[in-house]
Amino acid sequence: GILLYGIPGTGKTLLGKAIATESGVNFISVKGPSLISKYVGESERAIREVFKIAKQASPTILFFDEIDSIVPRRGSSSTDAHVTERVISQFLTEMGGIEELKGVVVLAATNRLDLVDPALLRSGRFDILLELPKPDEKTREEIFKIHTKNKPLAKEVDLKELAAKTEGKVGADIEFICRKASMLAIREYINQSPATSHQSPELKILKRHFDEAVGLVNTKDASQRAVV
Repeated sequence: GILLYGIPGTGKTLLGKAIATESGVNFISVKGPSLISKYVGESERAIREVFKIAKQASPTILFFDEIDSIVPRRGSSSTDAHVTERVISQFLTEMGGIEELKGVVVLAATNRLDLVDPALLRSGRFDILLELPKPDEKTREEIFKIHTKNKPLAKEVDLKELAAKTEGKVGADIEFICRKASMLAIREYINQSPATSHQSPELKILKRHFDEAVGLVNTKDASQRAVV
């Protein structure tokens, strides 16, 4: 098993999708909360079925997103303690039981490694723990290149400068900045009046559009910190 962990927005789910595309093997993606049921025995049955399908379709990559919702640390919650125990036991049985998972790679992602039950992190289950950190400046520049590809950027837009301005931001933040800058440029373009010229104005995403988008991300981060 391979467990991807890191703060939200660093690309854990995206990496899972990339592996599915590049590997060429069967890929089963499961959202953690979708397996949890209020009815007795349903959650355990759902876990058994997922692993059964994965084994039948091998070679398979079985991807669990938000795995902390399926196998939270035991004793961390007073509600539904027995249900949690049974679900974790079922998951442990499937991953490290008598029946070997031949041809099945279990890949999982979580924002909170500390919330995952320690029994899952022992040898024979999730042997590889891979942290996806915040991107450095060079990586942020590459992410900007990806999200601005084929977009009508003005010559004044410097992606290297934008990468330097977004210290501490993750891939999801950069995607938002590029999308928001595009929307601001489109809105401005639509509101322009062509009455003064017979020629339609050219749509360009300007430096100020990016600066405004970066400001919105910084404001959002600040408000979240204030709430915390």
